[in-house]
Amino acid sequence: MRNIIVGFFTLLILGLMAWTASQGGAYHGGEHGKVIADFGDSMGQTAAIAPVEKSDREKENEALGALRDKAGNAGAFKVSNEYKSKCASCHGVNGSGFQNGKKMMGPPLFGQSEEKLYKDLSDFKAGRKENMIMKGLLIRLDDKALKRLAKEISEFPQRAKEAEAKRK
Repeated sequence: MRNIIVGFFTLLILGLMAWTASQGGAYHGGEHGKVIADFGDSMGQTAAIAPVEKSDREKENEALGALRDKAGNAGAFKVSNEYKSKCASCHGVNGSGFQNGKKMMGPPLFGQSEEKLYKDLSDFKAGRKENMIMKGLLIRLDDKALKRLAKEISEFPQRAKEAEAKRK
């Protein structure tokens, strides 16, 4: 009797899967895709169902922006590999909180004092400030490394001025 019941439900599930696939909604956007787009609009975001063709002006602006980013990155100041590997992916290559014109996940670090940065890093490592990503990145670093990172980041404004002076 169990095998008959299991077989019945298996056939039922397979039939429902085939019916769902034939309707196309769950797999191809369809009516359900519109619901998701409406949900994005209600959250203040726009969710595109189909790619919208960009005007020539928009394409030119994107190309110009890419050139500006490339030029800005070429003249950017040097940072340590430690900063690049631990901090740059969230706070930006130069600590500005932006990269390629887009806001990064982490807040800007540029212009903060060495003491504040060291305190924040220590607090994240100790768990006094909650952020699992920061804690995970800092858990294996000793105080010397935290001080080194804080000192380097606090020097970013000066490094930026020096890099700008070299470009001129």
